[in-house]
Amino acid sequence: MTQVQLKKSDFEALEVDHAEAEKIVGRSTSYWKDAWRRFRKNKLAVLGVIVIILLAIMAFIGTPISGESYDKTNLMNANKSPTLDHWFGTDNLGRDVFARTWYGAKISLFIGLMASLIDLVIGVIWGAVAGFFGGKVDEYLMRIADILYGVPYLLVVILLMVIMPKGLWTMIIAMTITGWISMARIVRGQVMQLKSEEYILASSSLGASNFRLLFKHLIPNTFGPILVTLTLTIPTAIFTEAFLSYLGLGVPAPQASWGTMSNDALSAFQYYPYQLFFPAFFICLTILAFNVIGDGLRDALDPKERK
Repeated sequence: MTQVQLKKSDFEALEVDHAEAEKIVGRSTSYWKDAWRRFRKNKLAVLGVIVIILLAIMAFIGTPISGESYDKTNLMNANKSPTLDHWFGTDNLGRDVFARTWYGAKISLFIGLMASLIDLVIGVIWGAVAGFFGGKVDEYLMRIADILYGVPYLLVVILLMVIMPKGLWTMIIAMTITGWISMARIVRGQVMQLKSEEYILASSSLGASNFRLLFKHLIPNTFGPILVTLTLTIPTAIFTEAFLSYLGLGVPAPQASWGTMSNDALSAFQYYPYQLFFPAFFICLTILAFNVIGDGLRDALDPKERK
């Protein structure tokens, strides 16, 4: 048998091109950085974010730059078509439609965001507690949710709006009575999957409290589905506000929202269609932008899409 003579140089490390090695290995990245990178590649979703930002900016500066008051009436100036003096024209009371459109944007966006945030808080806590403790706790909490879910959402909202005094917060409260249930179900499902993971069992064995397990480990790891659901809940709330205002159950005068403006303009649509066009257009644009953002987030945060 031939013996192989080994040399000392055979055991020395080979020279490595560190630049090439880094290209092969690649830089490590977090889940959220990777999601943000993929979200930015979705041009339509990025456009949706830009649209929402512009609408939010105009909601605050639109009325001041118009030089008109949203509630100032002038019957001598009623039903004027769009001009350089009144960019969106005037309504049947002579109020500037441009000023009212952007004041209405502030009200509509506030209702949509606030109702969705309340749904978020209630739904996340309710669903997380039910999914984490399971057993009787889960059964009781989810039976309550199922009972509320069985009642038509719009029927509950309309009934509460009729019973309670009209107002901004009345509408928000009416929307959140049953609006949190979808969020609770999503969070519950996520928590039930995560609570059997090794890192949760390890933290529990080391003496971590239930509060810490829920709010330090479980809920933060459900932020992806929570964020997607939130972006899809906001347009639903905005549409609900517009629908209630169309029924005459919106915010009281002299406040204006896109929904109340649409309701006011409907009777004169045949002769002054521009009065309905602007609020209806921005309702559709806002809902579309949020839905596009939600779809983009869902694709970016989907673990199956990660490479």
